[in-house]
Amino acid sequence: MPSVSVKLYSVFFKLLLRHKLQSLLHQAQAQAAAEDPTQFGITCRPDESTAPANPTFGPDGVATKDIHVDPLSSLSLRLFLPDTSLARRSNGHASDGTPTSGTPTTGTPTAGGAYGGYLPSPRARRRSAGSRKLPVILQFHGGAFVAGSNTSAANDFFCRRISKLLDVIVVAVGYRLAPESRYPAAFDDGVKVLNWLGKQANLAECSKSLGSTKGSGSGDAMRSQIDALGASTVEPWLAAHADPSRCVLLGVSCGANIADFVARKAVEAGKLIEPVKVVAQVLIYPFFAGTVPTHSELKLANSYIYDKSLCILAWKLFLPEENFTLDHPAANPLAPNRGPPLRYMPPTLTVAAEHDWMKDRAIAYSEELRKVNVDAPVLEYKDAVHEFATLDMLLRTPQAQACVDDIAIWVKKYISIRGHEFSY
Repeated sequence: MPSVSVKLYSVFFKLLLRHKLQSLLHQAQAQAAAEDPTQFGITCRPDESTAPANPTFGPDGVATKDIHVDPLSSLSLRLFLPDTSLARRSNGHASDGTPTSGTPTTGTPTAGGAYGGYLPSPRARRRSAGSRKLPVILQFHGGAFVAGSNTSAANDFFCRRISKLLDVIVVAVGYRLAPESRYPAAFDDGVKVLNWLGKQANLAECSKSLGSTKGSGSGDAMRSQIDALGASTVEPWLAAHADPSRCVLLGVSCGANIADFVARKAVEAGKLIEPVKVVAQVLIYPFFAGTVPTHSELKLANSYIYDKSLCILAWKLFLPEENFTLDHPAANPLAPNRGPPLRYMPPTLTVAAEHDWMKDRAIAYSEELRKVNVDAPVLEYKDAVHEFATLDMLLRTPQAQACVDDIAIWVKKYISIRGHEFSY
């Protein structure tokens, strides 16, 4: 069973969340009754503690910065860059098989430069050859579609842990929240970031190619054309260090729903999103639901942290008000006519918690994937509750660390250049 502190925390967490959700739902209903066409303002979320971006490598060896992607919405990103990105290519080998010169170096980020926005240490500046290219993880935070943030203290800690342990660049997506932005806003934001990542890679490659034609008349003409397409907005960290052909989607709770949707859209797009290639996805206690109750939904309806009634309130704030149903494709991964065919989905790791009322539906989705030969293991953690690996009070527990370690073992199979010896 969960500890006493977790049980007590869960009681207060649910009381506060229920009050917030009911208040938001009443506002939405009042607005609908008044037939007010105006949009919601930005809902105040005072209980969300945030962590500032830190563009220098701290004790954990990870630098961060925030960027605003869409000028027409609040869509933003936080980038997490491990200091191993500055390891230089030589005769040695990195842990993932990438040739390096040995020990990583650190430096101070700047606005640009040959090191992709960094002013390296003197030791690094004496080295030659290019920077290491690292896999990219697109991360979608949890919060029942109405709360949470890519810059929250808990999410910042979690993404730093992922970035350092897996030796990857993490792109944490600050998607739009309900009720200000209902379905499909959050899902559209996820797809927009995936396409943005592809555009960044293509523009960076164009800029790199034009570097060899600098000074020529034809090169200057091409450069002006590329600048018109947005080359001046190329993100230097990604241009210098990201390998989008090794892209993993990672979603937490409702973020797992977004990740799965983005994976489906990536499958449908195919080569249209090149050079981005989604090689795997990780769904951490996904926020799945449906109208026909499962065994866990009946047995654990009053479970810890997020119980069934709270989740239904959240779905009412997120899904379209007309013809509301929990069998909506955003909620039910096995809803009829939800494309593409499952056999085309990327390898999918699912993390489940023993005391999570939504676990059966996540496990059932994995079973359907395995039936069509998709690598889709399930890691179920005993005595665990929903959000056990990402909740602020549980982040430093041995179980939360073990979960990230297990995720790393599986993900490395798909992002490592030379492969990985461990598998589930």
